[in-house]
Amino acid sequence: MFLTGNGLSAVAPNITLLIVFRFLAGSVQGVFFGAGAVVAAYVYGPGRGGKAFATVMSGLTVATIVGSPLGTFVGQHAGWRAMYWTVVALGLLAGIALVTWLPRTEDLHGGSVTDELRALRRGTVWLMVAVAALGISSIFAVYTFIGPFVTDAAHRDASLIPIALAVFGVGMAAGNQLGGRLADRYAHRGLIGGYGGVLVLLALIGVAGDNLLILLSCLFGVGATMMAAIPTIQVRLTGLAPDAPTLVGALNLAALNLANALGAIGGALTVDAGWGPLSTVWAGFALTTSGLLLYTATFSRRL
Repeated sequence: MFLTGNGLSAVAPNITLLIVFRFLAGSVQGVFFGAGAVVAAYVYGPGRGGKAFATVMSGLTVATIVGSPLGTFVGQHAGWRAMYWTVVALGLLAGIALVTWLPRTEDLHGGSVTDELRALRRGTVWLMVAVAALGISSIFAVYTFIGPFVTDAAHRDASLIPIALAVFGVGMAAGNQLGGRLADRYAHRGLIGGYGGVLVLLALIGVAGDNLLILLSCLFGVGATMMAAIPTIQVRLTGLAPDAPTLVGALNLAALNLANALGAIGGALTVDAGWGPLSTVWAGFALTTSGLLLYTATFSRRL
């Protein structure tokens, strides 16, 4: 479905069908990461769920470091259709890797769908999903608008946008590795520290992001601090529903995708209000603050 959605995107005759094909390609992301989290946890063994999920998420960070800048570069020089064909080619390589190296064992045959779905009856699971969706959204209130940050706020050439994207991705990769270790050692520090660090960096971008060096430093920091929180979210979700490992892995990615929408929409609203390109970070600030407050209020007895 991923390959089909991207292949059809490359030949889409109009924007309406392109949106449909993008939906098709994106609809399987949660399924893939949910299953990937289970496979990684099996490979790493008990007590290393944070490290396991960080390994799966490292693919996302590598994609941010290499894929997004590469896609931007290809799109700028060869057109957006060529960019989607590039994604198809990379997807084929990934598919071959899965067929070649995916572990084949009875332990990974999965459980009952009904048993997994029972986790959806637990209010704490939904609260944790809300904490993730609200908190992580600030990363997309930044990432979505990196282009205008560089060109309109810092007044630099568009050729620097791929570099800014790569800096952000390097930060994500560094934070992801740290986050895996924090999640396995501490119950809450990764999430609280990650969300708190992001808030400081968002404020710095908001007041001084027109300076390119400050902007690039903060882009690295936002990627690092937020990714440090995400493995803890996965471990917390797994602890709340240990009988539904695949579902909670998918829910974590569903929350991340919802955060993508919330951050982008929040940022777009501030820009549309005429508050300037850097105003998007304040939308992210409000959303992440809401997520942090919800977490501390909901799980205060366990902190």
